[in-house]
Amino acid sequence: MEQIRRYFERSVSITDVEWSVFASKLICQKFPKKHKLLDIGETENYLSFIENGILRFYIPKEENDFTFSFSFDDEFVSAYDSFLTQKPCKYAVETLTETVLWRISYKDLQQIYDETKIGNEIGRLASEKLYLENVEREISLLTLTAEKRYLRLFTEHPRLLKQIPLKYIASYIGITPQALSRIRRQIS
Repeated sequence: MEQIRRYFERSVSITDVEWSVFASKLICQKFPKKHKLLDIGETENYLSFIENGILRFYIPKEENDFTFSFSFDDEFVSAYDSFLTQKPCKYAVETLTETVLWRISYKDLQQIYDETKIGNEIGRLASEKLYLENVEREISLLTLTAEKRYLRLFTEHPRLLKQIPLKYIASYIGITPQALSRIRRQIS
């Protein structure tokens, strides 16, 4: 839980009282590998912080799922569009490794916004981070080659990338597993 406080304190100062109010609403949950956290048609009720683990966001397909995002240790994560609107999600979220999440419910977060001075700032920081990650992903898909997208993922998360099946990485960077194999051979 202190990992979350350190995360926030990189940007804002939180008093012990404010932290106590926020921390009292957090719940810690552990999930096994390949656990579906959210399915299409379900509503996201949590904003979560990944203590450790890897999550995959994807659209299930008959043959090959379309993976469009990964989230790693020390990041906030949510099917944020569903969380904000409290409407059903149009994609699924699953764990790729054993995962520990610190979670706050939509209802509890709204209460923190109302009761604390820092609440809105904490919410804003989490939402800005999620937004910036999405914009960065969109721009990379539009401007970078598949090889550069792979290298960027490899550079940013080399240790964790080894734990993600290649078919998900290929889907994420918008190519087939065979094309990813060719890129990996060229780089080696």
